[in-house]
Amino acid sequence: MQTASTNICERICNKSICEISLLLNIPRSTVSGIITKWKQLGTTATQPRSGRLHKTTERGHAEAHSAQKSPTVCRGNS
Repeated sequence: MQTASTNICERICNKSICEISLLLNIPRSTVSGIITKWKQLGTTATQPRSGRLHKTTERGHAEAHSAQKSPTVCRGNS
């Protein structure tokens, strides 16, 4: 009995980036990026990034962003 991961590995091992892209129906740049990341780091997990965290929460950011986009009613000289 074969597992799904074994079946996928058999289908993509020893294939080119283009062939893997066509087989999995994802862009070549994505396949290339994943392979490069695997070769450099040995994993495809997201790595921590440098820099300070955002001060506002996602909700606060969304509220501030929507407030900037709301139209302001201006009337000319009446």
